[in-house]
Amino acid sequence: MDEIIAPKGLKLGIYRCLKAGVNPEFPEQGTPQGGVVSPLLANIALNGIESIHRYRANGRINEPSIRYADDMVIILRPEDDAIEILERISEFLRKRGMNVSQKKTKITAATDGFDFLGWHFKVQKNGKFRSTPSVDNFKAFRKKVKNIVNNSNYGSKVKAHKLAPIVRGWRNYHKFCKMDGSKLSLWFISYRAHTVFNKETKQTRHTSKELVKKAFPTVPYSENKHVSVKGTKSPYDGDIAYWSERNSKLYDGETSKALKKQNHKCASCGLKFIDEEKVHLHHIDGNHANRKKNNLEAIHESCHDYKHMSKSAS
Repeated sequence: MDEIIAPKGLKLGIYRCLKAGVNPEFPEQGTPQGGVVSPLLANIALNGIESIHRYRANGRINEPSIRYADDMVIILRPEDDAIEILERISEFLRKRGMNVSQKKTKITAATDGFDFLGWHFKVQKNGKFRSTPSVDNFKAFRKKVKNIVNNSNYGSKVKAHKLAPIVRGWRNYHKFCKMDGSKLSLWFISYRAHTVFNKETKQTRHTSKELVKKAFPTVPYSENKHVSVKGTKSPYDGDIAYWSERNSKLYDGETSKALKKQNHKCASCGLKFIDEEKVHLHHIDGNHANRKKNNLEAIHESCHDYKHMSKSAS
């Protein structure tokens, strides 16, 4: 509890989760696996574990560890002692009443590649760090898409409507991976979808093509551009500049350019984008066909609504 940086009400809720115990009828359950409380408690308990392995190079301290809830990868140099670092991690966990999972813990060469959170990471012979969706992740995604495409209970329009969020979500999740490889191409699945859509009597070759475009929306990707959140940061620590810039990286295209131009401040109210409110792209002259840089500005969703309300009132 001493480690948490949060409002009093939120801290009280977390404290109650810790003190609640388990239902006596189901003593083996505890905190539900996959529930929202489970990763939150993992983040609190494991806070600081990323700093166990650190070294100084080129005048700065490096902490080559990446953690997501209770999943973690530690990048080692040839001169690092893996056993010693693992012992220090075990000691860190022992103080918190936990142990390292021997079954899930392994040491592997970065040149051989490894899977982490649905991605496959590998250092190539030329030294480039390559990241792609893992084989298992791609297979699971492809199976999900095939089940919808081959389902005879849906029409082509319903299939396109159901496929779009799944494809967009998968591509968004992997937008920091290399996505132009033939192994990860969705061409064969989209071609199969076009064939199935085109068999319907109401559809033509052209309408089927348009449905396929809706079902398989494109998402821009940029390999290895993801920047991890600093382990010591909290959205409630008062560092407005850091979190405003961090949240604005969720946007791309014209919105991202407008945010950089405005120094991550709302063009309407002048405040930083620090809460969960969406950032809208506002057309100054009201002409949505005018996509020139000088006509676009990033503003809060509420500010955008107010602008349109003011115009309609006048």
